[in-house]
Amino acid sequence: MTAFPIFVAAGEALTDMIVQDPAQRQWLSQTGGSTWNVARAMARLDTPTAFAGAISRDVFGEALWQASEAARLDLRFLQRYDKSPLLAIVHRTDPPAYFFVGDDSADLQFDAASLPQGWRAHCKWAHFGGISLARQPLADKLVALAEQLKREGVRISYDPNYRLLMDQRYDATLRRMTELADVIKVSEEDLEGLFRTYDIDQAFATLRSWNPAATCLYTKGGDGASLHIGDVAWHLPAPSITVADTVGAGDASIAALAWSMMHRPQYQPAQHLQFTVAAGAAACMAPGASPPSLEQIEALIK
Repeated sequence: MTAFPIFVAAGEALTDMIVQDPAQRQWLSQTGGSTWNVARAMARLDTPTAFAGAISRDVFGEALWQASEAARLDLRFLQRYDKSPLLAIVHRTDPPAYFFVGDDSADLQFDAASLPQGWRAHCKWAHFGGISLARQPLADKLVALAEQLKREGVRISYDPNYRLLMDQRYDATLRRMTELADVIKVSEEDLEGLFRTYDIDQAFATLRSWNPAATCLYTKGGDGASLHIGDVAWHLPAPSITVADTVGAGDASIAALAWSMMHRPQYQPAQHLQFTVAAGAAACMAPGASPPSLEQIEALIK
């Protein structure tokens, strides 16, 4: 492999440990991670893609390595360390309750300077988000990488993907990444958690005020999504589908928007949004984080 990817998602790849039988404490392990899922979703759309991050060398890291290879990600960007894995312990599923295990774990060792020489000259779009931006020292490394790529003309997308560890200590990172991003994806749940408020409209207005030039994708689950550019907004309901589950829908959505903007620049915003909403719906039609193909997405566009 000599060609470099044009899309790079940087952040965390982790293992979800999901309780199956609370009484017997039986667990199911699944590969995951917000930014890693975005990379897989983009690769599923036949775009040269890499996930830039670090994983362990144990059985959990091996599963992530194999899944990355199966997704056709550029493995030169996936670093491995003799450190413990990052785990998300989902000890209740309805309503969800979870915590993370990852003190001095492999993901924190990520070194942008060790990525393949010359890759930035080929990168057209870089994606950031997830819990990687709430875990130090990884967060500072990623913000610095985003700043460098921004200076070099790479388009930046950002999905904070709120989790409980994003408290007031995350506020400065939230604002800085919002300022850097060309495209921002948020949900109602993100806004409530990130701004610690029930005034969702005001939270969204505050976020947009930090970077009025950014394109904002505002997802609302079964109610569809809206795309905001300047003072203009486009709204679209979700297509009628049979939902298997919603895992990975948001990741598929932001990947689809980036894909559409990169590959179909002649599209109007309403067309980008239509493709984006269809991708999120298509991701819900299969269990787990199952990135949809181009054909599956377009089958939902009427």
